[in-house]
Amino acid sequence: MARGPEMPTIEHLQKISNDFSLNLSLDDLNNHREAMHGAIENLRRIDDLPSPTLDVNYPRTPGHRPQPEENPYNAWYWRTNIKGAPKGILNGYEVGIKDMVSVAGVPMMNGARAIEGFTPTIDATIVTRILDAGADIVGKTACADFSFSGGGHTSAYGPIKNPRKPTHSPGGSSKGSAVALAAGDVPLAIGGDQGGSIRIPSAWCGVVGHKPTYGLVPYTGCMTIEMTLDHIGPMANSVEDAAKLLEAITGSDGYDPRQRGINFEKINKNYSSAIGKGCEGVCIGILQEGFNQTVDTWGNIGLPPSDPIVDSKVLNAINCLEKAGADIQNISVPLHIDGLSIWFGVAAEGTTEFMFKGNGTGTNWSGFYDVPLLDHLAKSYKTRAHDFPLTVKNLILLGEYLNRQYNGRYYAKAQNLTQTLRNAYDKAFEKVDVLVMPTIPHLPCTIPPYDADFGEYMTKALNMINNTPQFNLTGHPAISIPCGMHDGLPIGLQIVGKQFDDYKVIQVADSFEKLGNWKEL
Repeated sequence: MARGPEMPTIEHLQKISNDFSLNLSLDDLNNHREAMHGAIENLRRIDDLPSPTLDVNYPRTPGHRPQPEENPYNAWYWRTNIKGAPKGILNGYEVGIKDMVSVAGVPMMNGARAIEGFTPTIDATIVTRILDAGADIVGKTACADFSFSGGGHTSAYGPIKNPRKPTHSPGGSSKGSAVALAAGDVPLAIGGDQGGSIRIPSAWCGVVGHKPTYGLVPYTGCMTIEMTLDHIGPMANSVEDAAKLLEAITGSDGYDPRQRGINFEKINKNYSSAIGKGCEGVCIGILQEGFNQTVDTWGNIGLPPSDPIVDSKVLNAINCLEKAGADIQNISVPLHIDGLSIWFGVAAEGTTEFMFKGNGTGTNWSGFYDVPLLDHLAKSYKTRAHDFPLTVKNLILLGEYLNRQYNGRYYAKAQNLTQTLRNAYDKAFEKVDVLVMPTIPHLPCTIPPYDADFGEYMTKALNMINNTPQFNLTGHPAISIPCGMHDGLPIGLQIVGKQFDDYKVIQVADSFEKLGNWKEL
């Protein structure tokens, strides 16, 4: 029987009183301590009660950490083999799972040495659904340190290399998934996306990556960064395969608060049927603010300007869609440019509060809490914070400064502005079916050396998020598909759709994919 929480000492209560400016006297503190006996006894009872958990339905062995000879691009954190059901929409497929998704009995470190040593006891909802659909899970793909970087260099076991050009970044944070796909290790993978982390590596590695509508796919069992930004979704070497994986993992699981209020009965979830429909009569809007971004526009926040080569390849792809029967219009959403600033307002404070101060679970939401993971993170954060990457240290310093100095006002205002941004895109969608733009407005950068200075390390971790974070804020579905190549480096076309119209996004993406070999366009 667990003992539960100890009674607080007067010293504990005195510090809390001071931190919250309660100005309690010693007599006050003694009175409050005495009044806590009943509450402490009730809390001890919680530890005596059996805790619900998520089902683990398929046998597995722990697997192994791959050796360099079987992991040439460092795409894999862990290798295993979990056999799925004998039949289903994914029968015959092997799937890589990003290492921020819980797979029971298989180690998980979210790319971070600071939390190495944790083994989940649960299968995330999407893991169970993938296995139920007949696929085999063959390993955990490596990701950025804490999944908080869009670069190739921030990972616990060293840089992850782009198979198209190993000197260059594969993007992040779901880079192991994208690299495993591009290298031909697997046909399907799972990625997570809070600021572009599915679409960025998909664009730079030349694979397909779909960020579903917010809440469409349950996030239960995945490591959270910021609850209003979290998305989990499919990555693949073809739109058709991505559609199959999305079909397998979509739907409510009854645990994830991100899914509350969604009427799944009204959503067309038969994504496989979008394949081969073409784009005849589909109205496509060219988002002007997604192109020709200048140094003056972006210089203050350290992002490079739009590359004319990327713009040209993406516009050529749009021209191909027009020849295939799509109706093309120019669309302007001026707030798109400010969307990145709004995202920073949510991400900086929100991630600090939820992921770090909240030990990866936070409070004030109803659903499934992974208590063993919470316990592990709480201990690791206290003893191994020195292992945090520069991106996370910078985030915590900024987020906590904003909270302490400005009392959360920038987070609050950014959340309010998110609705304004969502409305701006929705107004554009009154005229068009989808919006298109470059996934990343410039080509992949080189991987910085191990001893890179602070500026290069940070710049190459976050310099590619011009066009992706906006749709984490608003929740619109967005896919990246390869649309061209320059000097051996892939270029991605981003297609964004109306809320819960992931079907149309997949339809347009598949239509373009069928127009020819993207490497030759």
